[in-house]
Amino acid sequence: MKRLSGAEIIVKPFPQAGYAARSGAQTILGNAALYGATSGRLFAAGRAGDRFAVRNSGAVAVVEGLGAHGCEYMTGGVVVVLGTTGANFGAGMTNGVAFVLDEDGRFASRCNTELVAVEALTAADEEILLPLVGAHLERTGSAVAARILAEWESMRPFVRRVAPRPAPAVALSLAPPPAAELPIPEKTRMARPA
Repeated sequence: MKRLSGAEIIVKPFPQAGYAARSGAQTILGNAALYGATSGRLFAAGRAGDRFAVRNSGAVAVVEGLGAHGCEYMTGGVVVVLGTTGANFGAGMTNGVAFVLDEDGRFASRCNTELVAVEALTAADEEILLPLVGAHLERTGSAVAARILAEWESMRPFVRRVAPRPAPAVALSLAPPPAAELPIPEKTRMARPA
């Protein structure tokens, strides 16, 4: 599942999997999932591998953890990570938003903050996040999502918002300089009549 373009994909373990299928600790998606995704939704009851949602330009995804280099070069969409991430999260991210559950308090050290800011949730963020966590629970039966929703008031302070910082203002003059200020190359000068 490298790209996603308009579908809804639900990934969850078989009930007979024989391991802690609903704990969020198992990797259920390999490396480079949603690489270059443009639209659609993914709900995965488990962790994703490295390079998750790289170059995502419009897809919405909920996973329960991921490896290194998540959301690199992301230009749009929404990613919700209900667990830990690997290093270099958000490198080169220029648009979109990610929400990361940071229960161990170490996410900021795993995030590449060259272009993004790691911030607390706002009320507007909750209006985006909570319906996605609810949809994740509904579609996957995730015990992780159920716990977060049941304990939302105590979990809320652990969720981080990751989004690009505003670009610095650049003063541009759209008006061309006056003709008298434009240099005229020597070879193009015409002789003036005497």
